[in-house]
Amino acid sequence: MKIARVETFLVPPRWLFVRVETDNGIVGWGEPVVEGQADIVRAAVEQHAEYLVGLDATRIEDHWQVLTRGGFYRGGPVASSAIAGIDQALWDIAGKAHGVPIHDLLGGAVRDRIRMYGWVGGDEPSELRDNIAQQVESGLTAIKMNASGRMSPLSTVSAVAEVVDRAALAREVLGPDRDFAIDFHGRMTAANSRRILPLLEPHAPLFVEEPVVPEKSHVLEGIVASTSIPIATGERLFSRNEFLGPLQAGIAVVQPDLSHAGGISEVRRIAALADMFDAQLAPHCPLGPIALASSLQVGFNTPNFLIQEQSIGIHYNVGSDVLEYLMDTSVFDFTSGYIERLTAPGLGIDIDEAAVRAADKVGHQWRSPVWRHDDGSLAEW
Repeated sequence: MKIARVETFLVPPRWLFVRVETDNGIVGWGEPVVEGQADIVRAAVEQHAEYLVGLDATRIEDHWQVLTRGGFYRGGPVASSAIAGIDQALWDIAGKAHGVPIHDLLGGAVRDRIRMYGWVGGDEPSELRDNIAQQVESGLTAIKMNASGRMSPLSTVSAVAEVVDRAALAREVLGPDRDFAIDFHGRMTAANSRRILPLLEPHAPLFVEEPVVPEKSHVLEGIVASTSIPIATGERLFSRNEFLGPLQAGIAVVQPDLSHAGGISEVRRIAALADMFDAQLAPHCPLGPIALASSLQVGFNTPNFLIQEQSIGIHYNVGSDVLEYLMDTSVFDFTSGYIERLTAPGLGIDIDEAAVRAADKVGHQWRSPVWRHDDGSLAEW
């Protein structure tokens, strides 16, 4: 079963899909994208296709090794994301060839359903309250929200109070039996984090995510030591090697992205590494249906899996949404806050290829916003 063709599709609102077809007609789908750099990743996928076409589609691990280690210069978000999408597609092909979901090929399911959470926004308290209530009404038992907008390196008393007030509001709306996580989005400094985290403890967030940018991971140990709140990070880390330091620093939750961190093959290894440090896996996924299905396939097979992010209805998805590229959207239905185990072969989803090809004709040019502080200097987005 040889790889016959590799195609990429620039799909609104900000995604990139890859379609890998074998010489016996089996098609696998992947989602290789760096948000804001989809065109660059597309070029990387097309370059990898030069190597892959004509080779055995079942040699997933060998292809992963060659694509990640075969060049003198390795790693980084673009290269890792291109490989991640290809890896997803090859696992999709393998599952379809054997007539089983991917998690069966990985050793079988360790759970029957996966707990999900959704993102909520809102600058005003009334808006935030309504958005949290809406997610609960949709069937979710957990949400995540940003802690703040721009944050100065040493924030004012009022800016800190706004972060704490948002957490208090979330706990009030959700009550004691539901959960919320807070995303610092790398917008804090270590000093700000140490100041704010103890003030959030009475509201018991499920975890606080990415308190500092990944290049400052060496300060995580002090942040972890400053609070009882579980610290999560990893959406901008791309290999198990990059997760080792944060795990040694004591983070409680790893958040690799299945479309960035080397795909299904590498995220499984990241999860196993995390398990050695008694840390849980909660994959980052503000992306499309293929990334979500890939995350779920790993989750069904991973003992130390905590919860899954999903982006249905997220503000990034203006004009298009996760469900629009699926033939059957019911696979992502929530039941009491959970998604039931996907049982169809491969990724467990059926991509609407006609819709994808039509969307590619429109394409997109999504770019990350640029934020600045009041003095004109660059702020973390």
